[in-house]
Amino acid sequence: MTALRTGAFAKGHGTGNDFVLIADPAGSTPLTADRVRELADRRFGIGGDGVIRAVRAGLTGDGALDDAPAGTWAMDYWNADGSLSEMCGNGVRVFVRFLLEEGLVTLEDGAAIDVSTRAGLKRVVRRGELLSVDLGRFELGGDRLVAAHGLDVARPGLDVATGNPHVVVALASAEELEALQLHAAPALDPVAASGANVEFVVPGAIADGVGAIRMRVHERGSGETLSCGTGAVAAAVATRHWSGDAADRWIVDVPGGRLEVEVDERGHAWLTGPAEIVFHATGSDAQASALDEAGAGDAERISPVL
Repeated sequence: MTALRTGAFAKGHGTGNDFVLIADPAGSTPLTADRVRELADRRFGIGGDGVIRAVRAGLTGDGALDDAPAGTWAMDYWNADGSLSEMCGNGVRVFVRFLLEEGLVTLEDGAAIDVSTRAGLKRVVRRGELLSVDLGRFELGGDRLVAAHGLDVARPGLDVATGNPHVVVALASAEELEALQLHAAPALDPVAASGANVEFVVPGAIADGVGAIRMRVHERGSGETLSCGTGAVAAAVATRHWSGDAADRWIVDVPGGRLEVEVDERGHAWLTGPAEIVFHATGSDAQASALDEAGAGDAERISPVL
């Protein structure tokens, strides 16, 4: 693929969790909530579960992102509703793929790059065509009751922190999972002060030290998405906890594809999966800037990657 110009746009996804990406190395074009909502709109904008700006740490204007070594790339991530987010497990992999295709970084197979997020530095390792991110230590919390459309009664959910707040709910069958209607946010009791992503999981068999899970998710600020990277980790570590730590490697099937979660000897959770750029802007920087201001696509400026 032809490398994108600085200031241009791309659209990428990780197992269907999709993002608008903007290259802004010098930090000259800060995002705003209104701009994010326009860009993420699926009918009047480009469309995505979130918007990511690639900027050098120290130039973002955000203390959490700028608190990183000089030269580090910072992932300025916003949810589709214009709210800020600490982290995104699929997003950070797509972010690195974007940097690679922009020609802003190089990464040999097995090599690593550190990315600044609002949840701290995250290390991403290239594993062939896949990318793995070390999400660090996770934290298991207390229980909540979770009510959702399609569930007959509220179910217990386990709080899990993986850089973002999550509540994981175990269901009894694939039929229960499919019956869920996640057009509205599940209700939490007690309410999560800062909101939470809610994962509904159906645990499967554990064989040869590898567990299997099916999952759907409602993400705060985005609604139901085809995938959630930090949510897949939360689902895996919650199921691992319920199983008595019976496995350290988990295959998580989401509507958008398959992710792998592994807990290493340090207790760090690694998320591995695909990350793709599916189209890119082909106009001039001025045109890209105009698209930025408009927050809407133009068929003459955007071409699919074939």
